[in-house]
Amino acid sequence: MTEAKTMDQAVNAMTDREGKYLTFTLDDEEYGIGILKIKEIIGMMPITTVPQTPEFVKGVINLRGKVIPVVDLRLRFGMEAIDYTERTCIIVVEIAGQADTVQIGTVVDSVSEVLNIKGEDVEDTPTFGAKLDTDYILGMAKMEGGVKILLDIDRVLTAEEIVLLEKAA
Repeated sequence: MTEAKTMDQAVNAMTDREGKYLTFTLDDEEYGIGILKIKEIIGMMPITTVPQTPEFVKGVINLRGKVIPVVDLRLRFGMEAIDYTERTCIIVVEIAGQADTVQIGTVVDSVSEVLNIKGEDVEDTPTFGAKLDTDYILGMAKMEGGVKILLDIDRVLTAEEIVLLEKAA
């Protein structure tokens, strides 16, 4: 009985991660976000800085009359900051906030493509020790020529950080 249950859980976990992902690069690494979380992709635009926010929060943008907070994923993941190029863009995602969903702009080095990833191509995140928090990684997609890190965009920011961003906007 329990063996069948664990098998069902494994199959569910596999199909939960299957689907279309928008892939993008950060520091020569490929990442993916489930396409259903993506609202739109826009080029870089003027970002208004907001005082008293963490370094990875670049500020806010006015997107067709709506104020949206912008986070630099490079800085969020502890990578070195770089100058933005013509390939740098903002992926507007919808994440789960405290009351309802929140739109957040995420700055990435460049957008690659939309991939259809099969459940059997996704492996669990390896454990890197107790001190490293990898909850925001949905899994590792084995692709021809490498691995793409699939992000659970709802977990990239902590609940406290999301509340902070809601206030900034």
